[in-house]
Amino acid sequence: MSNFRWNYRSIVFLLSLLDILTILVFYPAKSQAELPKSDVSPTEVEQNKAPEAVVNQTVNTSIAPVTRKKAPNELQDRVTPVSQLLQVAPPANKKAPNNAAGQVTSVSQLSDIKPTDWAFQALQSLVERYGVIAGYTDGTFKGDRSLTRYEFAAGLNAALDRLNELIATSTTDLVKREDLDTIKKLQEQFSPELAQLRGRLDSLEVRNAKLESTQFTTTTKLIGRSQIVLGDLIAGNNVVTKRPAPHNPTLQGVTSLRLNTSFNGKDSLGITIGGGNLESLGQTKVATSLLGTYEGRTADNSSITFPRNTIILSGVRYRFLPFPNTQVNIFPLSDGASEIGLSGPVNPYFESSSVTGANGISRFSRRSLVYNYGDTGPGIAILQGLGKQVQFGIAYSAANGGSPTPNNGLFTGRYLALAQLIYYSGNRNFRVAATYVNTYSPPRTIGFSGTNFGPAVGSNLANSTVDGTATLANLYGLQAFYQVSPKLAINGWVSYGVHRYLGRGDGEVMDWAVGLAFPDLFSEGALGGILVGMEPKLISLSNSVNLGKGLGQADRDLSLHVEAFYQYKIGDNIEVTPGLIWITAPDSDNSNPDSLFAWVRTVFRF
Repeated sequence: MSNFRWNYRSIVFLLSLLDILTILVFYPAKSQAELPKSDVSPTEVEQNKAPEAVVNQTVNTSIAPVTRKKAPNELQDRVTPVSQLLQVAPPANKKAPNNAAGQVTSVSQLSDIKPTDWAFQALQSLVERYGVIAGYTDGTFKGDRSLTRYEFAAGLNAALDRLNELIATSTTDLVKREDLDTIKKLQEQFSPELAQLRGRLDSLEVRNAKLESTQFTTTTKLIGRSQIVLGDLIAGNNVVTKRPAPHNPTLQGVTSLRLNTSFNGKDSLGITIGGGNLESLGQTKVATSLLGTYEGRTADNSSITFPRNTIILSGVRYRFLPFPNTQVNIFPLSDGASEIGLSGPVNPYFESSSVTGANGISRFSRRSLVYNYGDTGPGIAILQGLGKQVQFGIAYSAANGGSPTPNNGLFTGRYLALAQLIYYSGNRNFRVAATYVNTYSPPRTIGFSGTNFGPAVGSNLANSTVDGTATLANLYGLQAFYQVSPKLAINGWVSYGVHRYLGRGDGEVMDWAVGLAFPDLFSEGALGGILVGMEPKLISLSNSVNLGKGLGQADRDLSLHVEAFYQYKIGDNIEVTPGLIWITAPDSDNSNPDSLFAWVRTVFRF
């Protein structure tokens, strides 16, 4: 069947050209017109996808890759995601390498055409006698590639240009009688198919016009996500009160709507609104949490700064490409640490983009300690591609950058500055990132999550500060991902941080994790994941500092975070993800009994 489609498209194309040439009996012509320069072929698109383009099987990222043909009025959000700045696929404003069409003068210049090919003589005639068929700059013809309507129209245009030149030169000896006889026979033989094709094209044009007249806008795309979550704390005590925590199942939900607008095809304005009543197990403030600790904090939750069931503006971000391999993000409301990922996380199976949400159940499984500092606030991120396999990014975010009051603002209050270098292997199945973060909090400035500046995951000491003391931290992280096979991937990280309680002393914090991901587990499109690690733990403390457990007292015991989830797709837009989070020795204290969470997340995308 595939051969029939190929032959049929090719014959229709040649017939259209030769049909125009029939008038050469009366008005012969000559031309040097060429076929249009095409975009990356479908085959090349598949070959050039970054790993996350394959593993994020939930929904497209907020900024779509610019590698496929779109209808003329379809939104083209041409800003390349950071993770794809260094793909083999070219930036949006560059022509695809080895795909630009170029006129050839002899069929022998086309390396993939042989004299034994069934269409060799036809190509030879069109190339050498009429000059209306072009090859690609890599010296190939790609005869088995599907023909688009744009190429079809361009081919006709090339033939018309040829006609005009022949008419102008009044050259009558270029068209032979046997060619005209062949044209007539082919016209008669394929007249039903040609008539059917014309009818189908007319129908498509009518339907396309109707869609254009009823669409929301030609420049804005709406992405929606609703979550329904069934959660339960199966076992565990409150580490502060030492009493058993309530074990009450809950059914909650949250919805977010994101508008992506492109003004010139090379930029994107993202606006996110939403609300809900989803409470995170592990909670967002230790004082009111079930367990009295941030360990095991679930990733799904409503806004922590606004009342529940309130529709809020939760994100504003403008992204553009000042240069082909440079991407700039300006966000008056966003997470500066997350913006460095720009829909291309180092750990793609456990963390997706901000629009699609995470696959992992916990906040810890998404990313390492270095990405968890700082609260939502305005800032800027810049990603620079350095060749095809390396990218460098920097980000700056001020948690209270929108407030003009003392100890606030963009540069006089809490801030987070991040730098990251990522290396990708040539086939994109391996990546490693080295990250550095510097963050500062003035005295008595409490963050949105209830901690002065800490990661809001991990032990209480890792999140604690000295009352009335400013805090400075320097954080270092190394994270890697390797796609072992289409059905197995491994990722891991180790992070180290130095907390400086200014004028008092220092503390050291560390975390690590190893995760296994199983794409297409039991079902196509499904995803299984297992992660084991140690959430941020205070491993040492100066003898002059007391964070609540005595001078120089750091966390004593090893607490492990064990997580497993299975994401099952119900069609293209619905997925159900049950999962478990098991914390041993909560708050890094063996005297506390283990805690166990159950979490079932259902996501609807539209």
